[in-house]
Amino acid sequence: MDLHLHLGEEGGLVEQIYAQLYERISTDALPAGTVLPSSRDLAARLSVSRATVVAAYERLAAHGLIRSRAGIGTIVIDRRSHASAAPAASPLRPRPIWAAEQLAVPDLARSEPEFDFGPGIPGRTQFPFARWRALLNDQLRMRTEVNYADPAGSARLRDVLARHLVVSRGVRIAPEQLVITTGAQQAFDIAARILLEPGDTVAVEDPGYLPAYRGFLAHGARVVGVPVDNEGLVVDQLPAEARMVYVTPSHQFPLGMPMSESRRTALLAWAARHDAAIVEDDYDSEFRFTGRPLTPLQATDSEGRVLYVGSFSKTLLPALRVGFLGVPATLGEAARRAKLVADYGTAGHLQAALAVFIEEGGLARHIRRMRRAYERRHHLLIGTLREHFAGILEPIESIGGTHMAALLTPGQPDDTILAARALAAGVSVGTISRWGIDRSGPNGFVFGYGAIASERIPDGLAALRRVI
Repeated sequence: MDLHLHLGEEGGLVEQIYAQLYERISTDALPAGTVLPSSRDLAARLSVSRATVVAAYERLAAHGLIRSRAGIGTIVIDRRSHASAAPAASPLRPRPIWAAEQLAVPDLARSEPEFDFGPGIPGRTQFPFARWRALLNDQLRMRTEVNYADPAGSARLRDVLARHLVVSRGVRIAPEQLVITTGAQQAFDIAARILLEPGDTVAVEDPGYLPAYRGFLAHGARVVGVPVDNEGLVVDQLPAEARMVYVTPSHQFPLGMPMSESRRTALLAWAARHDAAIVEDDYDSEFRFTGRPLTPLQATDSEGRVLYVGSFSKTLLPALRVGFLGVPATLGEAARRAKLVADYGTAGHLQAALAVFIEEGGLARHIRRMRRAYERRHHLLIGTLREHFAGILEPIESIGGTHMAALLTPGQPDDTILAARALAAGVSVGTISRWGIDRSGPNGFVFGYGAIASERIPDGLAALRRVI
């Protein structure tokens, strides 16, 4: 048969032969059962090497379009009968927990609303992309950190991070007690791996941070929501059987209040009495606007019961996917082994670039710059709410972070209904009710001010006011 293939000067010969045959087979110009020329014959016709034709045939065979049959040659496969063959139904089923509604994957593909008050999103326009790109390029050019390494993380980054935590947060922890993780979520996972048995009870704030709740639930733990009030977690309502307590003491998520000193003391004493661990999520405490920085629980823990979690998702970029877990010395080796089991280690070139970024002062400068920006947005947001939403929304006092919450007054519609209306009007805002654990959360909004510029806040709140 004569295929009439036309080879030009653009593109590789293998690619051209493959593409033209692929098109003709796909459009049935070469129907099923057609016998193609031998590789030697076609190579002679096209004045190319036989290896070129063999390579093109191999690609077609890999895609299930042709096959060789003894005594016949290379034939085109009947793609329709091949495609219509239904795969056998598998008898395999996941554990029941993976069908639970609580572990459903949320819609993470965010659109870009006109006014974005979505919580948990840091400012992106101020991020030093040029310097970060240069640091990454340097690491890739020098080919540092490209092999398997200590699963706990780069020794340099852990050393730099330990010094940074002492200065910025008063956290005193040795580098060997730190594990570099792929975000805070993996830190929760490692904490659960090394301390929990299936069926153990974990207490979490209610309303609280759902990703942490999901992580403990997936490990087979019984997760119990514990109420919060204006002083933070209500320690007196902790279940006596809890083996672990998860808290956000510096800036409760989602409501925003810090845990009082008396509650902090009570929580540490409770953990000592009940032989329990505390997982402290210190997710955005760098951005405190007034007063001295709150001392983390880890810094006042005299018994080694606090596991300290942080990440760079709120300070730098969510896509960076670098976090850390600080553990008591007795858990250091177990955490290192758990990290090895999880993924063999976080990306080496990211760790190396981050270590340099912290050493040269880039992280500290970025935090100072963003703290000033977030403080302006926070004051503008709360001032506007008090002036234009009186009788509708009651802001909850907060002194830092990248979000604040406000409760809807009694008689207002559900926050989910209002948030849907707002989104239709181009305003994205978080709802408090969705963060409930054992019960629906309070009725209100969570306003993130990381992703929205100061000058956009008044117009965004005006649009929200019209909806409400």
